[in-house]
Amino acid sequence: MSEPNGVLIIDKPADMTSHDAVNIMRKLYNTKKVGHTGTLDPMATGLLVILIGRAAKAAEYLVSDEKKYEAGLLLGVKYDTGDITGRVIEESDNIPEKEKVMAAIDSFVGKGQQIPPMYSALKVDGQKLVDLARKGKTVERKPRDIEIYSIEAEGKDREYSLRVHCSKGTYMRTLCEDIGEKLGCPATMNSLRRFASGNFELTRGRTVDELREMEYEDRVKLLLPTESLFEELPIVTLNGFFLKLFRSGQQIYQKKIKTSYPVGQRVRVYDEKGFFALGEVGEYDEGSAIKSIKQFVLEEK
Repeated sequence: MSEPNGVLIIDKPADMTSHDAVNIMRKLYNTKKVGHTGTLDPMATGLLVILIGRAAKAAEYLVSDEKKYEAGLLLGVKYDTGDITGRVIEESDNIPEKEKVMAAIDSFVGKGQQIPPMYSALKVDGQKLVDLARKGKTVERKPRDIEIYSIEAEGKDREYSLRVHCSKGTYMRTLCEDIGEKLGCPATMNSLRRFASGNFELTRGRTVDELREMEYEDRVKLLLPTESLFEELPIVTLNGFFLKLFRSGQQIYQKKIKTSYPVGQRVRVYDEKGFFALGEVGEYDEGSAIKSIKQFVLEEK
């Protein structure tokens, strides 16, 4: 039986870590080669992209992708974790009127910066911030550039629901706290569900229980091709002499294959059977060339 390879979209339930989900998929797909993209907190639900087999090696090559969430904003209380799983550190009964709340929410649309929360999977000097936070430690975090493309909000009194379309690296718990800061009112995130990541939508996802009830062959049929992770990249097709050079790790000069992508551009590389590798454009002695950075389909001997 050949090893399964591809991308799986699951609908993660609450109270399950992303690492728990990976371990479950290892058993269901009978392989240790399983990873994921875009960690979801245990309290969060929704889309989690699981990478199976050789696709697990793709995570480090993913470009920044957009996200879509629905987050619950709770006014009048603040927690040390930024969500309702933590300890209350501030409370207030002075809740702003709806008009002010909606104006504050709208003001966050556009480019801006966020300071990543201590309770996050982001690593500093090799340690996850959340692990340091649980030990009572706080470290300096540099603001990061983010962009919020749109926010649709509804609610009243203390509770609002936010539908957010944003750039990768945007933290919903930080957004909720920042909205509170703008209002002069403590605030926290009381729910979170992810609906999209890049070109993947939750509508294509399966629950863990659904996967457990399936036959192995049916689970494998659900896997999307590894190439689906890179659909936004241009395609370069190689054959013959150039294909052999590329597979052996040699650079392929663009002037020889009549392409002209800029330095730093990544491309999907095809042979006669389809996608098999990622390449990246660099500047070499004889000019601009494409060189392999990762092969996902190995050459058959």
